[in-house]
Amino acid sequence: MGQRSRKRRPEPGAERDAAMRRGYARGRERDERIRAELEPYAPGERPPAIKAAVALAALLAISNLALFAAGWEVRGQDQAVTGVLIFCALMIAAAVGMWRMRYWAVLGFQALLAIAVIFAGMSVLVASNVTAVALCLAIIALCGPLFWLLVRVMARIQLPGRPPHEPVS
Repeated sequence: MGQRSRKRRPEPGAERDAAMRRGYARGRERDERIRAELEPYAPGERPPAIKAAVALAALLAISNLALFAAGWEVRGQDQAVTGVLIFCALMIAAAVGMWRMRYWAVLGFQALLAIAVIFAGMSVLVASNVTAVALCLAIIALCGPLFWLLVRVMARIQLPGRPPHEPVS
């Protein structure tokens, strides 16, 4: 019976540990090269992704408040005033924080964008008409790219008080 050629894993122990250390070292070197290429934003500099995210957060806050004031009903029910005000306050805080280039604000807004994309993707599966499908796809088309554009912005924001990266041994 012939022996199949296949990649053999190193035995647990010294060989395997050495291979893992080499792999992690290559990854750390790559990460350090990428970090060295990044430059922090100049004071007052705001990339287009931040401007778009601030505009979206402000638009959501203003439109929700305006629709509530106009008496808009969702599924035939009036909305609770506290829920609307909390959402509007959250969006305004996110917009102001992102405009000031705060790491926490960008991270929080990215989390909301990710949640919106996930829910829209799941909702497409149960959408019962063309309008619902179009709305879900529009949310994905808007929030998905904005999420990825904000990733590089977060890398350049430089979280204050953060200790420098130390390699794990």
